[in-house]
Amino acid sequence: MKRKQLPLIFILLICCLQSWAQAIDTTVLTLQQVVELAKAKSIASKQAATLKETRYWQWRTHKSNYQPQLSLNGNLPGYSKTFREVLQPNGTIEFQPVRYNNSSLNLALTQSIARTGGTIFATTQMQRFDDFDRKTVLYNGVPYAIGYSQPIWKWNPLKWDNKIEPLKYMESRQVYIESMEQIAINATSYFFDLLVAQVNLQIAETNYTNNQNILRIAQEKFDMGKISRNEMLQLQLEQLKAQKAVGVAKRDMEIATLSLRSYTGLSTTKIRLSLPASSIRMKVDTSKVVAEALENRSDAIAFMRKLAEAKRDLAKAKADNGLNATLTARVGFSKSARDLGKVYQSPINQQQFQLEFDIPILDWGRSKSRTKTAEANKQFIEYAVEQDKQNFSQEIYTQVTLFEMMKNQLVLTARADSIASEKYQIAKERYVLGNLSITDLSIAFQENDQAKRDYVYALRDFWGSYYQLRYLSLYDFEKNTKITYR
Repeated sequence: MKRKQLPLIFILLICCLQSWAQAIDTTVLTLQQVVELAKAKSIASKQAATLKETRYWQWRTHKSNYQPQLSLNGNLPGYSKTFREVLQPNGTIEFQPVRYNNSSLNLALTQSIARTGGTIFATTQMQRFDDFDRKTVLYNGVPYAIGYSQPIWKWNPLKWDNKIEPLKYMESRQVYIESMEQIAINATSYFFDLLVAQVNLQIAETNYTNNQNILRIAQEKFDMGKISRNEMLQLQLEQLKAQKAVGVAKRDMEIATLSLRSYTGLSTTKIRLSLPASSIRMKVDTSKVVAEALENRSDAIAFMRKLAEAKRDLAKAKADNGLNATLTARVGFSKSARDLGKVYQSPINQQQFQLEFDIPILDWGRSKSRTKTAEANKQFIEYAVEQDKQNFSQEIYTQVTLFEMMKNQLVLTARADSIASEKYQIAKERYVLGNLSITDLSIAFQENDQAKRDYVYALRDFWGSYYQLRYLSLYDFEKNTKITYR
């Protein structure tokens, strides 16, 4: 007797070990865990972080334009061996061979002034000329010189960049937050795709098992002549449909699992999702959502940026149409000598003062056309921004209303699921007792299945609306704080 029991015990032990190993290999995830995984590991999150870093260094580049710049430039060596034309006393030209080296170095310190668009500079220069044919060496140097260059009536790009670039940087920071919240929306969609697939598989497997039991009971009734051949065939058909539904549900679940793993970066092959909560402890006030959105969203900053850019383009068009002049003043010391050291001994005073200007006289209306185009474009952008603001506010009002509707819809759907499940149990028991037709039983099956799916779909709409509300306002209404990311 004991020998016969050993194989059975061994088989049961193997089954238990397999079930235990399968449970360990299966990862159980909640909606919040899937969202956090997507934010941490998804390719989309890495792209958002890279774009954020790119915008940061663009901002640093802009800031550096307003800092002192030290540069060294020159021509070293400047060797040349060629023929040059030489004007003779009689007016003729002869080509003479020349061989020389003309090298130079210039060290300059410049500082731009954003308010005026001018530039203060300080420089020191050294030039060496070697005449290899005559074996002479000459040095020409500027020990030091300072100067100032000021555009007059010109468009000042530094002034406008100082207004627009900070807005661009602020906008990029909010775009990063929006990108992370968009990832949460996408992760929620993948989560519910898999959850619906798992629920469909669970429903299909339950229906298949129930159909097997009912078919077994129906077979006994058929053998006793209590049901017709047609009803028996209908039950067999339902059994085949249930078996087919199991196969389709398994395929859909594999596809949904692969999509979720690919998006979130999960390495586990088996995932089981938990039903998310059907309510959130939060209070949503429409005016609060609109106020936070106008303060936090990149769109709100983009409104100001677009208007500033339109004003900048108009200012540039007007400035380019009139007198453009540049005033440059420079003072310092310079000297030439045959020895390098003597260049710095008693250098001679150096002065420079010049005014460069450009005045359009006849351009056949081109300047006026550019100005009118910029004015029309500015007016168009003002109208477009105003329309965008209205659409922006309307979208938020709609989303708040939709969120409240989804909360109420979820309560009703949960109640309908409970009723359909109870009705299904009663119908199944009545059919076993012979008090219900196969048609009514099939209807109860379908209503129960649809009620379960509707509940999951209602959960999907509710949580999708919740994360959409976070995305539109960049505000966490559960914690009552602005959404931020490092």
